Amino acid sequence: MATNRVYEHGTQFEANVSAVTGTGASGKVLSGDPVVIGQLPGVALTSEDADGMATIQTDGVFDLPVKGETTTNAAVSIGDIVYFDTDKVNKDSTNGVRFGYALEAVSSGATTTIRVKVGY
Repeated sequence: MATNRVYEHGTQFEANVSAVTGTGASGKVLSGDPVVIGQLPGVALTSEDADGMATIQTDGVFDLPVKGETTTNAAVSIGDIVYFDTDKVNKDSTNGVRFGYALEAVSSGATTTIRVKVGY
């Protein structure tokens, strides 16, 4: 059996998120926020602390607000690839970083909390 396995179930790690724009009202990363560190998508399990650190989960399924748009309004369908685009998750592959897959639909122009599979 491999002895170099770091995590048995799920992938969690603590990361410096001070350079990441949070989706919370404070502008900091809050627990439950979608985040991207470089090209690595995840969801903050803890809020950013005074040192700019938070625990991030990089896999799994989370309820997240998703906007039905690309660079213009566009519906999101089940199975669509979604992207983290500045401070939201949507279908904008031009400006966003690949985030995961929509597991529910969103109407064009609407923002709806749906299940999103993080990672790819």
